[in-house]
Amino acid sequence: MQTINISRRGLLKGMCAVAGLGLVGGLAACNGGGAGGAGSSAGGDSGDKIKIGVSIWSSTDALGSLSKKVLDNAAGILNVELQYVDQGHVSEQVTQSVETLCAGGCQGIVLCNSADSEMQACINTCDQNEVYLAQFYRMINKDNSPDVYKVAQNSKFYVGAVHEDEVGNGERLIELLTKDNPDAPASLQKGARKICLEGWTVGDATFQERWKGYKSGVETWNKAHADDKATLTDPVYADTSSAKGSQVTQQFVNNNPDMDALIIAGGGGDPLVGSIGQLANMDMTGKIRVASTDFLDDLKDQLKSGGMYCESGGHFCDPLFSLLMVYNAIKGNEDYKPKQGDFGHEIKFPYIFVSSVAEYEDYEKYFVDDQPYSDDEIKDLAKKDFDDLNKAATSLSIEDVKKRHKK
Repeated sequence: MQTINISRRGLLKGMCAVAGLGLVGGLAACNGGGAGGAGSSAGGDSGDKIKIGVSIWSSTDALGSLSKKVLDNAAGILNVELQYVDQGHVSEQVTQSVETLCAGGCQGIVLCNSADSEMQACINTCDQNEVYLAQFYRMINKDNSPDVYKVAQNSKFYVGAVHEDEVGNGERLIELLTKDNPDAPASLQKGARKICLEGWTVGDATFQERWKGYKSGVETWNKAHADDKATLTDPVYADTSSAKGSQVTQQFVNNNPDMDALIIAGGGGDPLVGSIGQLANMDMTGKIRVASTDFLDDLKDQLKSGGMYCESGGHFCDPLFSLLMVYNAIKGNEDYKPKQGDFGHEIKFPYIFVSSVAEYEDYEKYFVDDQPYSDDEIKDLAKKDFDDLNKAATSLSIEDVKKRHKK
């Protein structure tokens, strides 16, 4: 297994901030640029390389930078040139990023959009330019967005989507929040009953699925504990801003003095940083259970202090498998090339859950300090047909990586 000797904190500090998607910045994304900026390329000369664009909310926040790290590692192994555009999960910038990457000569694009509504324009742009497209951390919701789903079905270039089991994720986090835990610090041993919910973007398909899971988890608890019911607030949205995360948390505390848990549903990590920072400012660290689906740079310290109670996510491999699907489509692998009338391929990842320092240390060893896949394993994944690739993805866990390390 190849080891990358760089800490997450060092990686974050070493990256440049991206200042939006104006025309000049957008064109720079497909003409190259410094690592971590609007555009970067991975490995060697670009003459014979496949060129794939990456449209991401941020390549520099906690989740985005680690996603970039996984992508850059795979690109170097597979001789792929990557070009990044940071679009901030702003709808017009999401659609513009796809136009920019197509205009820059990218043969494929992997995209983390913010809402289903953006995907119609993104797919149409890729169809017009004959550029393959796959989503990561996202999936078009067939029930909520049937018209957009149909556009994907009719596309000759929409390859598919890689995302997590969001409903199951939400249910599991509620389970962790509501049950008693005698091993937790004294102030956090009692299960939560008054749970506040911080979302990030109205209409985001991923959030909608997580919210469905949270509500299902509360319903399950209440059916089994009719005399000790839990409640979940409606979401208040913080976008992807640390400052707004702080504001939303202050609002929750002011309006819900009996709250004993807070879910920060996601948003790339910055809203979570703002929320736990605000709780610290209010001397409430360790006094309520905090859960989220964005691993923090200092998660181990937060678990020790009670700043975080439990967290899900963490393997950062959705974009890797999205890249592998687009890579194979570009190379002409018929198993991956879209067929009109079919939605495309779907990979649904299991989440990794961390609720103690010991669990985090295992995660850190196998997913942060090292890459979850060796160079040879990446090459092998790139040669698999879809069924085998899907099996590899859905078996990914801390235990799975431990076993492979032992071989």
